[in-house]
Amino acid sequence: MKRVAIQGGLGANHEIAARKYFKDEELEIVPCVTFRDIFVEAKKDTLLIGIMAIENTIAGSLLQNHNLLTINNLQIAGEHKMLISHSLAVLPGQTFSDIKEVMSHPMALMQCQDFLDTLPNARNVEHDDTALAAKEIRDKNLIGTAAICSTLAAEMYGLEILATGIETNKRNFTRFLVLAQGDMLQEVQKNNGINKSSLVFVLPHNEGSLSQVLSVLSFYNVNLTRIQSLPIIGREWEYQFYIDLTFADYNRYRQAVGAILPLVSDLKVLGEYMEFPV
Repeated sequence: MKRVAIQGGLGANHEIAARKYFKDEELEIVPCVTFRDIFVEAKKDTLLIGIMAIENTIAGSLLQNHNLLTINNLQIAGEHKMLISHSLAVLPGQTFSDIKEVMSHPMALMQCQDFLDTLPNARNVEHDDTALAAKEIRDKNLIGTAAICSTLAAEMYGLEILATGIETNKRNFTRFLVLAQGDMLQEVQKNNGINKSSLVFVLPHNEGSLSQVLSVLSFYNVNLTRIQSLPIIGREWEYQFYIDLTFADYNRYRQAVGAILPLVSDLKVLGEYMEFPV
């Protein structure tokens, strides 16, 4: 049995992503309050696997999670891109006319704004987690309060689903990273090839420094699929660059990494793994 740490409560989208990635495998889900807690738990158990969202097609990158990857030892072992669908759930017997509050994570509330506009008498209440919002309604018997959550969470906490697919954008995907270390890293990747990599590095304040790196990658037929810059705390106006690369030839990719080393500093390979289509 694999132990998988997720951010959020049982029934959260992170659990759904874990179960889809490790389909047909028996999992023990370890709920964590914050993303940082995933890395804290991994230090206690080196066989623990982490599932962490890194970007969303509507909201963009989860910036704080990039830094967590840089300062910790968990490696990216894989990824899973999942279509996110939200449901409106209430205590059994409640109807739309009973709803006075809608509770969920701020991101979920934002992603369902068009639907929420059809409930003008219900105020939005922010919560730390979609699944935990559903659990709180059950635990506190919150009559008149609805949760925006997954259908799994609604079923898990005994809520009645009034509406499904309430997200405004029906192409709402989140990319989750599968994180591991040591022997478990090899276990997760044992049946997969490698065609993708995530790196982080620092560039000097020189004219054309980024374009030089991109030219080298292009020369080696390595495709840049994403780039994200983040300021370096304590070093004003200096930035780290996070990039995702895809490639058909692993040796050419490794040559490309070697070729950009003189052009960057503090380079770290965050993971080499298999990219799967949506």
